[in-house]
Amino acid sequence: MSLAGAAMPGQSAPVRNVLFISTDDLNNCLSAYGHDVVRTPNIDRIARNGVRFDRAYCQFPLCSPSRVSIMTGYAPDTTKIYDLKTHFRTTIPNAVTLGQLFQKNNVFAARVGKIYHYGNPGDIGTDGLDDPPTWNQRFNPKGVDKTEEDRLTNFTPNRGIGSAVAYYASPAKDAEHTDGMVADQIIRLMEQHRHERFFLGCGFYKPHVPWIAPSKYFDQVPLERVKLIPFEEWEMTIAPQWAYFTRPAHWGMSERQRLEAMRAYYATILFLDAQVGRVLDALERLKLQDNTAVVFWSDHGYQLGEHGQWMKQTVFEPAARSPLIIAGAGVKARGKGCPRTVEFLDIYPTLADLCGLKGAPKDLHGVSLRPLLDNPNAGWDRPAVSQVRRGGKQIVMGHSLRTERYRYTMWNAGREGEELYDYSADPRELKQLAKEPSAQPLKQQLRARLEKIIKARGWKDEAVKVDTSADDDD
Repeated sequence: MSLAGAAMPGQSAPVRNVLFISTDDLNNCLSAYGHDVVRTPNIDRIARNGVRFDRAYCQFPLCSPSRVSIMTGYAPDTTKIYDLKTHFRTTIPNAVTLGQLFQKNNVFAARVGKIYHYGNPGDIGTDGLDDPPTWNQRFNPKGVDKTEEDRLTNFTPNRGIGSAVAYYASPAKDAEHTDGMVADQIIRLMEQHRHERFFLGCGFYKPHVPWIAPSKYFDQVPLERVKLIPFEEWEMTIAPQWAYFTRPAHWGMSERQRLEAMRAYYATILFLDAQVGRVLDALERLKLQDNTAVVFWSDHGYQLGEHGQWMKQTVFEPAARSPLIIAGAGVKARGKGCPRTVEFLDIYPTLADLCGLKGAPKDLHGVSLRPLLDNPNAGWDRPAVSQVRRGGKQIVMGHSLRTERYRYTMWNAGREGEELYDYSADPRELKQLAKEPSAQPLKQQLRARLEKIIKARGWKDEAVKVDTSADDDD
């Protein structure tokens, strides 16, 4: 008998496990999202079994702030996590994390690899900025990719290795790499705990740089099939100066280097997809698929040359938008795309709802996506808010509101500039409408909505203390 609709004695909640699959620096270059070069059949399997969110946005396009918001359910202006070094227990010590909530409901909680922030690759094999109370067990695999870092082709040698455009096609087998080890350990945990409820954080490290993956995945991406993202120099004059992270454009890389970098990024996604497939195969082999919800997510998106930008740390669409797929137990809609605008703060209350968890904090900033898991086209009028900060002698915070059609961004409450884009007519964000006379009523409407949300989430228009040296993931 399937346990998908069964209830534990004394409880009304159905028996549901959660397989929580995290990826690092993954954008929407997936066949599930329509990419014609990067074929990801295993991530596609998840999408066929649930809802693919086509407009899902992170809270902050940098690893630690984003992951803390996902795991606590609070926006960065409440957690005060804006960098890669500060632990959230120093700012919100009494937060009840997602893993803690599962434990309070007698669910075994464990993680393998990166769920909270690790310096990637510097902290691989350590606990990084993990939170011990979140888990019953923790595992920190360390594979051959750590010993291959001296073999990299590096197009940006002046940058730290965790923020460099660098790659290596490894001769080692999948199982010898860190992400292969993540898959192995998650499979062991599913085998060991298949007769009890579990929340398993499966934290993959790819496709974060350096792009080290078995050579066979590079072979699957012929360079002639890779196409550069269109770019012209004037694109870096469209928005206020604070909007840009990569200077000069493409960090000076040639077109050939950019093509090779994109190929390497795609290859690591293929490697990632293969490991996801191994975990899904085990879930089915153990007959756990009917009572397990699968959540697939990345901490933020990733730029491959849009606006001359690489990596993350902007609120342009390719960095703020991230893949999010929720499938399996409790999801009524199958194989559907959802056009509604959602944000990663919604993951915590969604899982609490799906799994019938008691005792969730009442002040979470997101809402359950359950209505969209039943009907992806249901009425929905909640925008997503992302933010990023620029550090140095002057701290500038950018807050950005995304609706289904528009994005409005203000830098230091508008004093350092504003942006407004209409994606129905301008999907590449090339026409800045913030100063257009005809767009002023719309801009004021969106600004008022953004200001109301961020004030409710803890924003105060004052100097923000951050560690400005902690921008790179090494």
